[in-house]
Amino acid sequence: MTELLIVRHGQTSLNVKGVKQGTINTPATYLSPVGKQQAQTLAEKLDLSQTKQIFVSPLTRAQETAAMLNQTAQLPIEIDDRLKEISYGDWDGQLNQELEAQYPDHFYKRIHDVRPSYAQVAHGESFTAVQARVADFTTAVVKKYPDDQLLIVTHGFTVRSFAANAVGCQELEILEPANCSVTKIVIDPQTFEQHLVYYSRLAVPEF
Repeated sequence: MTELLIVRHGQTSLNVKGVKQGTINTPATYLSPVGKQQAQTLAEKLDLSQTKQIFVSPLTRAQETAAMLNQTAQLPIEIDDRLKEISYGDWDGQLNQELEAQYPDHFYKRIHDVRPSYAQVAHGESFTAVQARVADFTTAVVKKYPDDQLLIVTHGFTVRSFAANAVGCQELEILEPANCSVTKIVIDPQTFEQHLVYYSRLAVPEF
């Protein structure tokens, strides 16, 4: 079995402000002091002794998180563009609350997040496009590492896409994971059947 330990990056200042970061990669999207502490806490709790390789998004906030998690294990790290965050197109860098007020038909009222239809208005990346590149990445690493545990450091919507692919969701039935949480998926290298073991697990649970 291939085991994927999938980590969402630590908190950024734009996370706190409710800004859609998407593929923005400026200092405002780097780890905040809280985000660095989250990554350090997870690094102290996460056992990587059986991990073969780290794969990480090209965006700085994910790379910062990966570097902190890798302080002791010193595993090889590979940057993969398929692990970047969803691009919200014209909506990247805008406040979610203001977007919802302006485009209510393209948001789920209960969870205050975008519907798939947002992409046409914002010229953004579609849900299916993110899930397709995540599926492509998953197939590639399972073929190369059929019996290994891998650490993947990426973003909220991307983690959600991994989970959605595993259980067959189409939209946002699975909500965004917490910053610096871990999601585990196991995959049969013969059949490519996927099983979601757990989702958005924190090193320090908060209830």
